[in-house]
Amino acid sequence: MKFTFAHNNINVLHLAKSLIFYKSALGLEEVRRHEAEDGSFVLVYLGDGRTPHQLELTSLRDRTEPYDLGDNESHLAFTVDDYPAAHAHHEEMGVICHENPSMGIYFIVDPDGYWLEILPDKR
Repeated sequence: MKFTFAHNNINVLHLAKSLIFYKSALGLEEVRRHEAEDGSFVLVYLGDGRTPHQLELTSLRDRTEPYDLGDNESHLAFTVDDYPAAHAHHEEMGVICHENPSMGIYFIVDPDGYWLEILPDKR
């Protein structure tokens, strides 16, 4: 029996704002979308165009309060082929929330407060 990663899910408060962020910050594109018949939720799957792994954004129609992320200790990680350019881009966007130069990584934060780790693809 073999299991294969399919996707990770995060819930977002403002879907349009999140879609803009993930496109601008990480180049993720919408792969598919599922909307509940009653309009109670929307699922949007984002992909990087290179791997089969996807990020599922869930938007709940009746949700009005930000999500409680607790200690926000979990995160998603992304490698990038041009780390200095990515860092400069994220710095310009104002989304870098933590840097660890000794490890050669940094984190960006999305509109809902989720942290995303950025690291060079060749470590």
